[in-house]
Amino acid sequence: MIASWSGGKDSCFALMQAIQQGHSPVALLNVLNENGRISRSHGLPEWLLQQQARAMDLPLHTVASSWEHYEQNFINALQSAAAAHAAQVVVFGDIDLQAHRTWEEKVCAAAGLKALLPLWQQERKALVYRMLQEGIRCMIVSCNSHLGESFLGRMMDDALIAELEEKGVDVCGENGEFHTMVTDCPLFAEPVSVPAFTKIKHENYWFLQMGA
Repeated sequence: MIASWSGGKDSCFALMQAIQQGHSPVALLNVLNENGRISRSHGLPEWLLQQQARAMDLPLHTVASSWEHYEQNFINALQSAAAAHAAQVVVFGDIDLQAHRTWEEKVCAAAGLKALLPLWQQERKALVYRMLQEGIRCMIVSCNSHLGESFLGRMMDDALIAELEEKGVDVCGENGEFHTMVTDCPLFAEPVSVPAFTKIKHENYWFLQMGA
């Protein structure tokens, strides 16, 4: 099994659930931006994703891509990773956005693979609490301007969940309101060390910019 790995809580918990269902992970796959330095959406540097992969003793496959060529590059990367590790299944962390599931099933079919979505249609708030209860530690690394820069760098906990609700924001961030980075979980041999960071704004989105 290959994990579509963003570095965040949903892809992590999906991987944990897939393992509980009897699947064995062989590799992680992440799409970086055009310059190949940071991940799409989450804005995580490649070396930090590698640190997560090492904590799980799994190889990380990355592909740099523009949004324009994202689909074909993702299919090519799936085919390459599947061939390298004899994988047949790809696990994704989407919860209930049908357009995402349709796309994932489409690209997996094009690569001769099967899409697995173990979090599918679970209630969002209950799901976040399950993630925390089962040992996921994560922090917000990007968010929209409605939340603002003060939410960057905060660890997910009961207080943060309550504040997200007060803001009228989905507590899973399933609609793209925010993205997280997992710093520790039961799959990690050791926690990821979070470097010093600054906060930057790109269009209507805030990101943590992390040093080496």
